[in-house]
Amino acid sequence: MEIKKQVMSLTPCFLYHVYLQGGEVLDSVVVKQPRKKSKWAKMGKEKWVYLMVLPGLIYFIVFKYFPMWGVLIAFQDYSPFRGLLGSNWVGFEHFQYFFSNPDFLRLLRNTFILALYDLVFFFPAPIILALLLNEIRISFYKRAIQTFVYVPHFMSWVIIASISYVFLTTSGGVVNELLEGLLGEKINFLSSPDWFRPMIIGQIIWKETGWGTVIFLAALASVDQEQYEAAIVDGAGRFRRLWHVTLPALRSTIVILLILRLGNFLDTGFQQIYLMSNSLNRSVADVFDTYVYFVGITEGAFSYSTAVGLFKSVVGIVLIVGADRLAKKLGQGGLF
Repeated sequence: MEIKKQVMSLTPCFLYHVYLQGGEVLDSVVVKQPRKKSKWAKMGKEKWVYLMVLPGLIYFIVFKYFPMWGVLIAFQDYSPFRGLLGSNWVGFEHFQYFFSNPDFLRLLRNTFILALYDLVFFFPAPIILALLLNEIRISFYKRAIQTFVYVPHFMSWVIIASISYVFLTTSGGVVNELLEGLLGEKINFLSSPDWFRPMIIGQIIWKETGWGTVIFLAALASVDQEQYEAAIVDGAGRFRRLWHVTLPALRSTIVILLILRLGNFLDTGFQQIYLMSNSLNRSVADVFDTYVYFVGITEGAFSYSTAVGLFKSVVGIVLIVGADRLAKKLGQGGLF
């Protein structure tokens, strides 16, 4: 005859198990039920993790989220004397003036071209360098090269601009002295509009490529070495192993970093461009970041410059959301 089991709850912490056969009680057992931990108890158990996160959380609240109230002045005729609450509301008047301004298309073109150059030439550079460093088997040489390529990241743009001036100036610059000896003429790199964009991208590549390899090298370190061994057994050469093992392991990292880069697509950087621009190359050097400085800070048009910055942010949000959805449709992981 079949033995049936009935479970009855005595308290939230105990269960009463009764075994029946033909209506007769064969046995009964009281089982202690594990107590569910509250959320506060779980948080208390991991309190050191939350304490480590706390400084970063405070930083973002104080310096990132709290200042976001300042975007309201983009819709006001803001005056520092009347403050945020006392200034008159003008709606989208500043945006309409910006889009109808003759400078808008010039700024958009200059910013877009620099951002496109950055995406095409700089973004792949850390990936290529990380793949090359990953092929070095002698750890001493690998660490030495990594140290050498990391150093420029810690230099300020003021130093980079000074080094560029020393090498590229027509008044005794090393590069121009070599060009004069080889070609018989000098090139005014610092003032020529044609050379401004290549010079800017070259500086970015030299300064940031080494530091950009850190994430990719970390991703490569997690690749299972058995995959390489299996590929070698199957007769795959170095290029085949790179194409079929290494690059697929980097795919998700590349996609995420590309999405994040598109979110900052129009952020070409203020310091570098401001330091390298002058009256002769201003036609191609003016971008949104420098325009906000000249109009907002030097001319005191706070509301108008905030509207320009808000336009950049909206474009960045649209690009990052669009890129995330496109990546998911293509079967890759996204951010959201």
